[in-house]
Amino acid sequence: MDFTNQSEVTEFILVGFPNIPQLEMLLFFVFAAMYLWTITANAIIILVVRLDHHLHTPMYFFICNLSVLEICYTTVTTPKLMANFLMRSKMISLYGCIVQFYLFFSLGSTQCLLLAVMAFDRYLAICNPLRYNAVMTQRTCTWAAFCSWGTGFLTMLVPGVLVLHLSFCGSNTINHFFCDADPLLKRSCTETRLIEVLNFILALIIVLSSFTLTMVSYIYIISTVMKIPRSRGRGKAFSTCSSHLTIVVIFYTTVMFMYIRPRARYSDMNKVVSVFYSVVTPLLNPFIYTLRNKDVKEAINKLVRYDTFCQNLYEKRQ
Repeated sequence: MDFTNQSEVTEFILVGFPNIPQLEMLLFFVFAAMYLWTITANAIIILVVRLDHHLHTPMYFFICNLSVLEICYTTVTTPKLMANFLMRSKMISLYGCIVQFYLFFSLGSTQCLLLAVMAFDRYLAICNPLRYNAVMTQRTCTWAAFCSWGTGFLTMLVPGVLVLHLSFCGSNTINHFFCDADPLLKRSCTETRLIEVLNFILALIIVLSSFTLTMVSYIYIISTVMKIPRSRGRGKAFSTCSSHLTIVVIFYTTVMFMYIRPRARYSDMNKVVSVFYSVVTPLLNPFIYTLRNKDVKEAINKLVRYDTFCQNLYEKRQ
């Protein structure tokens, strides 16, 4: 295709979902509610774990990391999506689009690695409890979290720089609600084959390796849980594992559908699938991993009682 006579693009239009004016306000409030819940629930988890020393364990350390990641992950895309429901102009600058692309995939890669580390942590706690404290030391946990974050952001650095050096011309319309890789690269008037192959290889390595480690860990966990003699204890443990596994399956199946498959025609179905791993999974993670947990509920109740006590004491002094 000849782009020589076409002007260079400096900003894009994010099409988002089908433009139905009657539904825009409804969708705005739906996504706003999900976003506020995600931010609030994850912030509560971080606060409670920080304040309650009983929760200063490897499991809650990694859950805090996941909560920080979920806040960042959903913030990369959802506020812009909500703004587009309210504004006629759905523009995003070229550099803003590239930054969104880099952050979204860096955080997504980090999430894959953190889920694998968390699954391995639970494997050690359930299948090798005698070795757990010796292996999962504070230093080990810190390095595991640091490597997850560092690997996620460093891995996407090369694709991000390559995208930064692309030229974009012709149509400036991106058929998505954020700057996803495939619709963004389609707007380039320079060769993108190298970036596409690199993105596919990186996705293959990070997603499949972390998914394999996560699933193997859960297979061992479920096998060990099934050997628990008391049916009540087995049911409780199995319920927790199955909840975690449900989130893992939702996240990985949608990510694999989007990024580990032969190149296919982009459609509105891709946007719906993207909602699951970019909005729904961060929404469910706090509830599945933490807020149903008895220890966390007790920590929240203690925090509420302490705040009530401080308020009553203040009122009496007044």
